Amino acid sequence: MLNKTFAIITDIHSNIAALDNALSIIESRNNIDQIICLGDCFSLGPEPEKTLEKLESLKNCIFIRGNHDRYIIEKLWEEELPTLEGMNPYDPICKAIVENEKWTAEKIGDRGIEFIRKMLVSHREVIGSTLIEFTHAWYQRDDHPPSIEEALNWKKNVYSSNTDIEKFIFVHGHVHIPRHDIIDNMTIYCQGATGLPFDKDTRGSVAFLEIGDDIKWDVVRFEYDKKLIMDRLEERKTPFYTNLKNTVKYASIGNN
Repeated sequence: MLNKTFAIITDIHSNIAALDNALSIIESRNNIDQIICLGDCFSLGPEPEKTLEKLESLKNCIFIRGNHDRYIIEKLWEEELPTLEGMNPYDPICKAIVENEKWTAEKIGDRGIEFIRKMLVSHREVIGSTLIEFTHAWYQRDDHPPSIEEALNWKKNVYSSNTDIEKFIFVHGHVHIPRHDIIDNMTIYCQGATGLPFDKDTRGSVAFLEIGDDIKWDVVRFEYDKKLIMDRLEERKTPFYTNLKNTVKYASIGNN
C-alpha cells in the first residue's frame, strides 16, 4: 500500500500570524509529502501583501481557489449591484465586504492577481485504492459545500469510471467550522479555518491527512498573536475591519 501525508491550510484571510504558526507546525514534521491550500487566502484580513509573499515562498504547495479569491480576479466591485453568497447588495455589511475585496486587490496588485489565476478549482489524487478530492467548497461551486446527497451522487459518478476505488475522501474548506461526516466508504472532512475560525474556538487550525493502510485525520489547533492581527486591522482600517476584529476575538460571525 502506498503512503502519502498531506498538510492542509485553508481560509487564511490575510491572517499572517496564524499562517506563520501553521507553517511552523508543518515544518516541524518530517513526513509531509504535499501541502494543500484550500483557498480564501487574501480577502478580509489586514496583511494581504505579507500573506502573498509567504505563500509564494512555499515550494511544495497546491493552491485551490476560494470564492473570495475569485471575487478578486472577477473584480466583483465593478458589478452594478455587487453581492456575494446570497447577501442583499444594499446591506451595509455586503457593501463593506465588497469594498474589502477591492482594497485587497489593490494591495496584492498584478502579482497577486496572477497568483490567484494560477490556482486550481479542485485537485484529485488516487493513492492505492483511495481517492481524495480537495476543493474550497465543492468542485461545481466555490461558495457552498456539498450536502450528503450531493456527496453520495459525486461518489457514485466517480466510482463509475474508477471501479478499483474502495474509499472516497472529500476535503473542503470555506465554512470555517470543522466537519467530519462518514457515510459507508466515503468521508467528508473540513478542519475549520487556519486564519479565521467561526466555531467559537479562537485558535487557528492546520490539518494532516495520512493515506496508507489506514486513513488518519489529525487537526491541530494552535494559538497565535490575535492582538497583533486586531491591532493591524485597527491601524490599516481595512473595509469591514470592526466586524473582523470581533470575529478574530470571538471566533464567531454572529457577534455584535
